[in-house]
Amino acid sequence: MKFSLISPTFGRPEEVTEFLESLLLQDYPDFEVILGDGTPGDTLRPVLERFHKNERYPLTIIYEEYLPVSDARNRAAEVAHGEYIIFLDSDCLIPSDYLQKIEAHLQRKPLDAFGGPDAAHKDFTALQKAISFSMTSLLTTGGIRGKKRSVSTYHPRGFNMGMRKEVFEAVNGYSEFRCGEDIELSIRIIKAGYKVALIPQAYVYHKRRTTLKQFFKQVFRFGAARINIWKRHKEELKLTHFFPLAFMLFVVLSLLSALLFPKSIITSILLVLLAVYIIGLLLMAIAESKSLKVALLAVITSFTMLFGYGWGFFRNFWAYSVQGKENGMSL
Repeated sequence: MKFSLISPTFGRPEEVTEFLESLLLQDYPDFEVILGDGTPGDTLRPVLERFHKNERYPLTIIYEEYLPVSDARNRAAEVAHGEYIIFLDSDCLIPSDYLQKIEAHLQRKPLDAFGGPDAAHKDFTALQKAISFSMTSLLTTGGIRGKKRSVSTYHPRGFNMGMRKEVFEAVNGYSEFRCGEDIELSIRIIKAGYKVALIPQAYVYHKRRTTLKQFFKQVFRFGAARINIWKRHKEELKLTHFFPLAFMLFVVLSLLSALLFPKSIITSILLVLLAVYIIGLLLMAIAESKSLKVALLAVITSFTMLFGYGWGFFRNFWAYSVQGKENGMSL
């Protein structure tokens, strides 16, 4: 078998059902699907029973109540039959030619590990499209989540990440990390000397979180996880990782300056810079989404993302470096 598609699941029956249904439409025939499920009370597996009878791919579900995400992936990989294992999130929809594109790329340029970008499906809500923009835009993440091809070091992400099974086993799979575990795995694969690259055409439609509160919590954990990665891999903390924190401080400083020194030249400069950034976000979001509503929401979600990531980054750095907590914040 060529590919084993692996996803951790925890409730969300509608999302998991849509994920599995999208895989029924794959043009490429040689694959299996393995779910590592930790749903309390074992309520998800009965909902998915009909997929065991499908003729498109074999489905295996490994169940253990409250199974952690990294353990779910590792357990699924243990029983995978594929030459390549591909990790996907269950809140993704997979285009019908996804595996065909991966196979074609691997035929042209063999890889030990790879990743693909994410995109917003035309049927996503305006908020989901705005969040997708915020997570992939050059003005927010620098495009490092898949759209940008020329980055110094590309780290595949767990929502769309594949590798030879023998590579996964050689680096001992996912670590005990509960967040940022995908990046930490990518770092170990690259350090081991394996060939890793982005396959730009192999995108998935990633739904992400459906409320601003959920989105803020998610990116807060991403920011905190970056410090955990730094503690284990000192060379992996780059200047770009400080941008969300710097942006958060810049916005706070601008607003305080406007309140305390409204007629100051410095205040005017700060507010003009902030306005230019907001206008840049708005114009780029309009160009990408062709929707003013999505673009306006994209400004809000971009600020939410940058503040959430920056605050999580700062809080965990403080926990390690000031409070002296050996394991940092609890994620």
